[in-house]
Amino acid sequence: MKRLDMAALGVAAMLALCLASQKAEAADALHKWKMAASWGGGPLMEIGSKAFAEKAGLLTDGRVQIEVFPAGKLGPPLEVTKTVREGAAEVGHTWMGLDWTQDKTAVLFGGFAGSMDPERTIHWLYEGGGLSLWREFREEKFGVVSMPGLMRTAEVFLHSRKPVRSLADLKGLKVRTAGAWLEIVVSLGATSVSLPHSEVKGALAADEIDAAEWGTLWENAGLGVSQITKYVIVPGVHQPVAPFELQFNKAAWNALSERDKRLIEVAAKLVTLESWIRFGQEDAKALDHYRQAGNEILALDDAFQAEAKKAARAWAEEQAKENTWFAKVWKSQQDFEALWKDAPLYRDLRS
Repeated sequence: MKRLDMAALGVAAMLALCLASQKAEAADALHKWKMAASWGGGPLMEIGSKAFAEKAGLLTDGRVQIEVFPAGKLGPPLEVTKTVREGAAEVGHTWMGLDWTQDKTAVLFGGFAGSMDPERTIHWLYEGGGLSLWREFREEKFGVVSMPGLMRTAEVFLHSRKPVRSLADLKGLKVRTAGAWLEIVVSLGATSVSLPHSEVKGALAADEIDAAEWGTLWENAGLGVSQITKYVIVPGVHQPVAPFELQFNKAAWNALSERDKRLIEVAAKLVTLESWIRFGQEDAKALDHYRQAGNEILALDDAFQAEAKKAARAWAEEQAKENTWFAKVWKSQQDFEALWKDAPLYRDLRS
């Protein structure tokens, strides 16, 4: 019996040592990451990039430490995916639609004129299978681990020198835009130009473009474009929603413990949900900024909005014919919209 007791004590001691070693190893696992962002400041940086870095550190008890670098410091701002994939940064914060020239499926995740509104999109992502498609697509086609990392509300359609209410007003207008709208807006009669957001104000001031879209009412208030253009055109039919993206170098991601991977995912989801709420509140307050700056707020007419949606969906159907991934994601979104088609019956209350 004594020998058995001694053996049991020996096994227990070994187990205790192993557990202590594992705990020490986990406690000592420190990951110091660099983040490449596609922007130099503003809400996307403050409530997106920096907010995620802070939450990641907090939730992992400091095991994951992220230093955020603004646009251009670690690589071209429109090529964050390449920067992360090649290891110049362990994590990136960007908009997936910037990679649309490599695979147009990216705009379905980043939002385009044919997208759902933010509420439906966020439900599709987290409850309707969208997140699984998102992660699978990014890893298979681009070689990065990816997940949503911020959610915009609808953008301003245009900050413009000229009034735009109808399709006729759009004809011949030279506009800065991005993603699928670069092609779709041309089919509606405008000329499109692609520029980083840091160059938008300068291009407007130099008369290189007539109008520009970038972000929401709140974001654009800090760009200074209200001093150059008279008209604020809403709603953002070209971009009714814009989920943003956190992406991770695969080797850096795989070096994390399973627990820390889950905690990083929680941090990303928190940033996405909290940013959506913040955008909604700040957009509601931002209209006064433009009115006080002497801007005129113009609404696109119903015919314009309907035609933009029609053109976007026609564009999407064409892409789906040639791109298997596009077809798969587009079908998932269409099926989700069909599921929600009667939502106004039980969600929209009228007093």
